[in-house]
Amino acid sequence: MHTLNLGILAHVDAGKTSLTERLLHAAGVIDTVGSVDDGSTQTDSLALERQRGITIKSAVVSFVIDHVAVNLIDTPGHPDFIAEVERVLGVLDGAVLVVSAVEGVQAQTRVLMRTLRRLRIPTLVFVNKTDRGGARYEGVLADIAERLSSDIVAMGSAEALGTREARTAPFTAGDAGFTAALTDLLTGHDDDLLAAYVDDAKGIPYDRLRAGLAAQTRQALVHPVYFGSAATGAGVADLIAGITELLPVTGQDAEGPASGAVFKVERGPAGEKIAYVRMFSGTLRTRERVRFRGDGEDDGREGKISGITVFDRGTDDRAPALTAGRIGRLRGLGAVRIGDRIGEAPAKPQTQAHFAPPTLETVVSPLRREDRGALHTALGQLAEQDPLIGVRRDDVRQEVSLSLYGEVQKEVIQATLADEYGIEVTFRETTTICLERPAGTGAAVEVIDREPNPFLATVGLRVDPAPAGSGVEFRREVELGSMPFSLMRAVEDTVLETLGQGIHGWQVTDCTVTLTHSGYWPRQSHSHAVFDKSMSSTAGDFRNLTPLVLMDALKEAGTTVYEPMHHFRIELPADAFGPLVPVLARLRAVPRTPRTRGRVCTLEGEVPAARIHELQQLLPELTRGEGVLESDFAHYRPVEGPVPQRPRTDHDPLHRKEYLLRTLRRVAGG
Repeated sequence: MHTLNLGILAHVDAGKTSLTERLLHAAGVIDTVGSVDDGSTQTDSLALERQRGITIKSAVVSFVIDHVAVNLIDTPGHPDFIAEVERVLGVLDGAVLVVSAVEGVQAQTRVLMRTLRRLRIPTLVFVNKTDRGGARYEGVLADIAERLSSDIVAMGSAEALGTREARTAPFTAGDAGFTAALTDLLTGHDDDLLAAYVDDAKGIPYDRLRAGLAAQTRQALVHPVYFGSAATGAGVADLIAGITELLPVTGQDAEGPASGAVFKVERGPAGEKIAYVRMFSGTLRTRERVRFRGDGEDDGREGKISGITVFDRGTDDRAPALTAGRIGRLRGLGAVRIGDRIGEAPAKPQTQAHFAPPTLETVVSPLRREDRGALHTALGQLAEQDPLIGVRRDDVRQEVSLSLYGEVQKEVIQATLADEYGIEVTFRETTTICLERPAGTGAAVEVIDREPNPFLATVGLRVDPAPAGSGVEFRREVELGSMPFSLMRAVEDTVLETLGQGIHGWQVTDCTVTLTHSGYWPRQSHSHAVFDKSMSSTAGDFRNLTPLVLMDALKEAGTTVYEPMHHFRIELPADAFGPLVPVLARLRAVPRTPRTRGRVCTLEGEVPAARIHELQQLLPELTRGEGVLESDFAHYRPVEGPVPQRPRTDHDPLHRKEYLLRTLRRVAGG
């Protein structure tokens, strides 16, 4: 049986979880369609999801349609949980993007579609809620064409919109307007079809048009659009037919080398790790020992599979093996992490960093002082399940900071800590996460056995700026054999760790750090005596010296602090534009030239991420409640005015005396 790994994506409240329920009902998996409002859906299993009526964690359910096993992954729609969507994208064969027939294309819809198109994931569009008041047909199609993709074609008509009797009818070969639209769309991407259209006065045969539609949809060149209602079931049968006809299915190479990707990790009732894995080829079996690794080099992690659960026909049953094309849960891999590859590298590798990282940060504190240790453990486990929740521990102030996408995510973490771990917490006011980039080139060196260097190590480093978005690269100008590799690795690891806090306390990125000098004392001992550490260099010497050298080089180079900027798009009454302008200026926004159509004005521009929440709060009053705001991360720009400082959580190598006091005291204590 062929397999299709299908993602359901949408802006929050567009109805994707309701669509998932309707698909399960149509496939015979459930007898009654669940309700998001009642908390009775299959995929929203968390108590918090049922209470809030939103999807927080991605969920998998399997069913069979037309001899194709569909592994359907329901993803969160709220932008605060975009990290859940990111992890799913790497294991999808195709996607259904849900759009509301009432609200049309919304902010998150655009973010998702841009990403789906960039990754070339075959995508169908389902316009939901045709039974709701205010539902539109032509207007939504125009909205999709203008703001998502012009390469679309409506696959059917819709009648009685805005009523419970709303219904749809698929277009056929007899619909001249449909075949003409299909011909125009497909010939724009296929020269052979264009030649056939020019040569044959009768036009392209309908069967060839359908075949061309399937081929171009599978190449993510075009996006068929279906209308319907998940609430009433209207149009869902047509969507199901489109899923099996137009999206790519995969065979099962169960005999090939084992290759899979981990896209989700959760904890079981006993605290054990459970890894969600999509298999690309081969077979994994219970009690088999497997290796897994991240995107970097193989770090030697491995584990023995103690149990396998496979998603099949609406259930998740224990099984002896997990075969190619399937999605299952593995137990026993205690060191596994989200994004790991199991076995051989998959033919379709997981792509990382589809979305921008979190730009907000807050300090979390337990209400009871005795919960500090438990809080750190709990946050560590939550970060395993969501790697983009950055946890920073400040041992000096006894504080823990979290990086987040938004206020809703903060509320969910607070509720999760209370419900699942019994820890009541409070949060400080959310602040913006900035970053630092080197402004120029700087170099520093400290030589072994030469003042003021107290460590048995020679380290020289040069810091050079690199293009924006390139990250951090470590290079060597010294010969690889000039000292043991373990000591060089200690320098490299410490450089990457130290760059987490630059001159102003923010993470340093977009730079190249080069090891220019190295030196060490070989392992020595007194005559007939054991190893004497006071005469021999150790990795600890290099780990302790490197931060001092790196910060000296960074101070010489200088750094510029950058703040995250959001792109915004506001639709508002034309007469409300004037009062909005001074507010945007106060928020340090940079608007572009507005566009006006009749009574509606559209304004785009950029605003600091720190001010977007305030803009959301002010907009209703400024626009009589008619303003609509979309925003998403755009880029980083240099901070204007006073440079924000972030409290340090390390031993502060910027201040040599204090750093040496703390470091040498720690070494002596060890």
